[in-house]
Amino acid sequence: MPSLSWSKISRVIHKKDSSQGKEPLGSFVPITGMMEGDTSWISYNHYDTTLGHGDVDSFSEVSDEENKEVVSMDSILPDELLERILSYLPIASIFRVGCVCKKWHEIVTSKRFFLILSNVLAQKPWYFMFTSSDEPMGYAYDPTLRKWYSLNLPCFITSNWFIASSCGLVCFMSNDKQCELHVNNPLTKCCRRLVEPPCLKLSDYSALAMSVNRTCLGYKISIVKSRQVPENFYQWDLSIHIYDSETAVWVTSFTEVFTGWRGGDESVICNGILYFLIYATGGGMPDSRHGLIKYNLSSRSSHSLLMRNFIPVPCSLTCGRLMNLKERLVMVGGIGKQDRYDIIKGIGIWVLSGTEWQEVARMPHKFFQGFGELDDVFASSGTDDLIYIQSYGAPALLIFDMSHKQWRWSQKCPVTKRFPLQLFNGFCFEPRPEIAP
Repeated sequence: MPSLSWSKISRVIHKKDSSQGKEPLGSFVPITGMMEGDTSWISYNHYDTTLGHGDVDSFSEVSDEENKEVVSMDSILPDELLERILSYLPIASIFRVGCVCKKWHEIVTSKRFFLILSNVLAQKPWYFMFTSSDEPMGYAYDPTLRKWYSLNLPCFITSNWFIASSCGLVCFMSNDKQCELHVNNPLTKCCRRLVEPPCLKLSDYSALAMSVNRTCLGYKISIVKSRQVPENFYQWDLSIHIYDSETAVWVTSFTEVFTGWRGGDESVICNGILYFLIYATGGGMPDSRHGLIKYNLSSRSSHSLLMRNFIPVPCSLTCGRLMNLKERLVMVGGIGKQDRYDIIKGIGIWVLSGTEWQEVARMPHKFFQGFGELDDVFASSGTDDLIYIQSYGAPALLIFDMSHKQWRWSQKCPVTKRFPLQLFNGFCFEPRPEIAP
């Protein structure tokens, strides 16, 4: 019995649609600025509209240009086996096969297929890069296929919003209002606006974190707010606010006045523990500019002092970022010179073990030079085993694999720098189309 190959599927679709004067189903629109020889670009929209070709019939009796018989997989494989095979495809390929025929579209958009996807080994995290413009569009990088894809965020999202992600969901918080929050799946465009937190007053600094329970798929969101005490530079009011998706309620779980320290814009949740960075404002510990505070979300005790859980950082850092990599707390930061903290001499990666930091890697000099002119600010984000690092001033993206201790550049991003002061930002997320907010 003749076999059905993916190349034959592509040729059959192209031949069938070309004869009707239409663009071939499942074809990919090239984007200016792609790598040479790479034409596999796809623009993701909502799952229903991307794969919405309900009038396409199965092509079980169509022959290719070599006049060889083509047999549909539908007539060979049981539905359960076909679903299992499709579930192991890369995420981008799952979107494509939904355009092959009506039956495959129904399979990859069904609840049963989403359930199968949730039990399949998670795919490597993607990285979404966007510019400082007001347009909510950018490019998502797939490290498995080493390709960039055009991807649009909800129209109200801009580059200055606070961002946190976990298990396929991304939380966005407005930087201007700080009470407008949305939870979104970047692949399916499913979006949900959360009720406003009780902290209506604008804070000087806010740190957003998110954690999804991979069993029940409920999630918690935390906001650490820091506000200067009026007419007192050394004292700062710090409060922790928690949202639970199961109750859809915000709770202010902790408040404390810090002396000589303030909160910042960096936090993460690991194993039910909220970690956030604090910064010295004067009168703090000698030779210490940064510190780490941990808070157990399950206890929600308001009697103990947060400063009792203070953990010093390993060295003077700039642009420190906290990440949850397989429930391990990882920190990435620029290592400043002793006499000039604002000048980076390298970028390091540390893992917290108990209360001690262990350095696991330091960016090799050849990669550090590859960023060109790297000032004291850069973006970094990671999950699973991958850490992404990029300069705010250029679209170059560097990847570090924690499991193999390997550094490598991504494929060149199709976005180009149009003016000298244009900035680039980004965040890491898991490609999980089966997860909804």
